[in-house]
Amino acid sequence: MRIAIVTGASSGIGREFAKQIPKIYKQLDELWAVSRNTLKLEALKKEVSIPIRIFDGDMQRDYIYERITKELERQKADIRMLVNCAGYGKIGAFESLDTEEQLGMINLNCRALTKLTKICLPYLFKGSRIIQIASAAAFAPQPGFAVYAATKSYVYSFSLALGWELRERGILVTAVCPGPVDTAFFDRAEGEAGSTKEALRVRPEDVAEKALADSRKGKAVSVYGIPIKAARAAAKFVPEDFAAMIMQMINKRG
Repeated sequence: MRIAIVTGASSGIGREFAKQIPKIYKQLDELWAVSRNTLKLEALKKEVSIPIRIFDGDMQRDYIYERITKELERQKADIRMLVNCAGYGKIGAFESLDTEEQLGMINLNCRALTKLTKICLPYLFKGSRIIQIASAAAFAPQPGFAVYAATKSYVYSFSLALGWELRERGILVTAVCPGPVDTAFFDRAEGEAGSTKEALRVRPEDVAEKALADSRKGKAVSVYGIPIKAARAAAKFVPEDFAAMIMQMINKRG
């Protein structure tokens, strides 16, 4: 069975991937959608042209991985594309934010992504693709967004290294590094994005479309928009202390 797997598929960028992938990869038998929100996943079925198999569960709990592992074995799956979108962020100073919320960020943004990637690797073959949602926040330290940015730096570095490891198998890995996206992300972040980030918000469908195009081209990194491309280039040359100072100014509320 030829499948694509998308986590965080109930909303935002994940939902856009779930909608766009079947339009590009015509030979898929099913799309496996992973999210906690069962109702939104059921609604997604009406928007996608191929059958959707729902895995509704919390990716911070082990049972969801057990379900996916059993189905991969039972269906003798051929994963043509894995998209790890699940994640969240919290805005605010590290000292002031709830400890469990911040540990949850690490758990979901890093551990869950890593665990599902490892589970899926035996079912990925030549020509398969992995898309990992990192962030432009990975490019520099971010006071006021410290843990989130650190988790995305992990995703970015992990994806680049994994891509090299899987080259001989013909499996392509793309780290997607968007700037602010017009999704419910900032609702859960429970903080006001700075005016600069507000101005840079882009549509999730555009980010997903660009990421899929870059994945097809075999690019290791996908960056949408000139401002974010400029930020990535600048991060390679700007001293880390100066970058942190700039990001602190950008991340200030108001």
